[in-house]
Amino acid sequence: KVEEVLTDGRRIITFRNGTKKEISADKRMTTISFVNGDVKRIMPDQRVIYYYADAQTTHTAYPDGLEVMQFPNNQIEKHYPDGTQEIVFPDHTVKCLYSNGFKETFFPDGTVVKVEKNGDKIVEFSNGQREIHTVQFKRREYPDGTVKTVYCNGRQETKYSTGRVRIKDEEGNIILDKK
Repeated sequence: KVEEVLTDGRRIITFRNGTKKEISADKRMTTISFVNGDVKRIMPDQRVIYYYADAQTTHTAYPDGLEVMQFPNNQIEKHYPDGTQEIVFPDHTVKCLYSNGFKETFFPDGTVVKVEKNGDKIVEFSNGQREIHTVQFKRREYPDGTVKTVYCNGRQETKYSTGRVRIKDEEGNIILDKK
């Protein structure tokens, strides 16, 4: 290896394989430049920033355990020490994956999708409607109080805000229409 000490106090060490290590004059920051184009920076606050040249991706590891990945398509992933992950997609959709198996997705139009560990899903639309999906049924709730449920056997039940109830069998035939 070859070591240079520059007039400003920085040290540059060049290894036989072409890797270069630069240490700041105050020894608080280190930059390692690899032959393949990757760059690793150790910052004064102990953050480690690693740039993967081939993937054009930056991985930042914080002293508290937070890790942030930035991809060339502007997707950003945050991995928290508690196991939670947050992904921000280029279209500004945000997906949160929690360590307990719960998932939440926030779409730019205001729609929110929540998925329980057991697979039950709640979709909250920006227009006030809600949809609930379980193994047993799919239900749509409207802002006026109307609730439409389709059961796994195909039976449909609509309860209107007026009190009217309409039930259809699995073929779509009305079997009850109570006003």
